[in-house]
Amino acid sequence: MARNNYQYEKRQKELAKQKKQAEKRLKKLNKTANADEEDGETNNEHNEISEDEIPDDDN
Repeated sequence: MARNNYQYEKRQKELAKQKKQAEKRLKKLNKTANADEEDGETNNEHNEISEDEIPDDDN
């Protein structure tokens, strides 16, 4: 009867765990990057001032 290769199984389990953690990390980074871009876009829309709204100091 063949013996189980526990080191191989353990290594495969560790690799799967590392891969899953890397995917989670990328997902979080993408989520925060998208949130920052959306916040930046909404802030820019609210902070834009047309030339008509700028007061003239030429009194």
